[in-house]
Amino acid sequence: MTGNITVKKILKPIKNFKVMKIFNILSKAMMVVAVAIFALGVNAVEAKGKKIGIQLYSVMSAMNKDPKGSIDKLAEMGYNVFELVQWGGNPKVFGLDAAEFKAACDAKGITVLSTHSSLQEDPAKEAEVMDNWRKLFAVQKAVGGKYFVIPSYRVNYTEAEVKKMADYFNRVGKIAKEEFGLMLGYHNHSQEYKNLEGTDKVMWEYLVENTNPEYVFFEMDVYWCTMGEKDPVAYLQKYPERIKMLHIKDEFVIGESGKINFEGIFKQFYKNGYKDFVVEIETPRDLRNKTNADGSKYTQDQIAAEMFEAAKKSAEYLQKAKFVK
Repeated sequence: MTGNITVKKILKPIKNFKVMKIFNILSKAMMVVAVAIFALGVNAVEAKGKKIGIQLYSVMSAMNKDPKGSIDKLAEMGYNVFELVQWGGNPKVFGLDAAEFKAACDAKGITVLSTHSSLQEDPAKEAEVMDNWRKLFAVQKAVGGKYFVIPSYRVNYTEAEVKKMADYFNRVGKIAKEEFGLMLGYHNHSQEYKNLEGTDKVMWEYLVENTNPEYVFFEMDVYWCTMGEKDPVAYLQKYPERIKMLHIKDEFVIGESGKINFEGIFKQFYKNGYKDFVVEIETPRDLRNKTNADGSKYTQDQIAAEMFEAAKKSAEYLQKAKFVK
């Protein structure tokens, strides 16, 4: 009996030592795995999550001031697709060369899908205008985009003038596709849903039906379509092959107004076989005119901070929405 007790007393600390050693090894291994997962950062999570895009006009002032810092903020919110702005034919992308901008996006797992820019037709300078389009297309191709969208266009709402507009878009779209592998699109506001002068033809419908689907597609802004007293779902059903992108927009934060049928829109869009969309948030007038307690107007930085907060809430809404894939 005495001998047995002695053996147990000797073996117990040895056994405990082995258990502790194994526990320490396992703990260190788990820590290494955890650190490795953390080191992958947001990009690893984004790669498996939803593809949620944003039109960078939403945070334009911040992008112009600090493009790389702004890219980081948007990536942290879960945005992994960008639509750019190249107003005025600027070959720079928010002050950066195309390659530098693409590298900043690539580092955060962000894809550039599209851009907004426009050049008016000038029949007296047709060759020059088309060369300027080529310069813009080259920039978009360099950042990896596949769409190039005209955000607005000055035109008189007569059938003859809109037919000229459609013909011009067809010529520009032919260059975009055949020389650069890009698809030219058009983005609507609310006025496009008015009738052409002296007719019962809706301007937007006329433009769709008089542009070549091989060269021109449509990016439907669902908010402006709704404000134009038209039904985005009905148009998605009527023109299932022409609307290849959506601007997901609300009065401010996506989903808060309750005015836009986002669920119906997304379901029909997916049914049509398309999936590319970007959030666009326009700065409300009351935010532009907002003042501090001392009566001073909000600075650009303060406005930008609220726009980023709206972008964050919009991303959260879309991440949680079961109807968004």
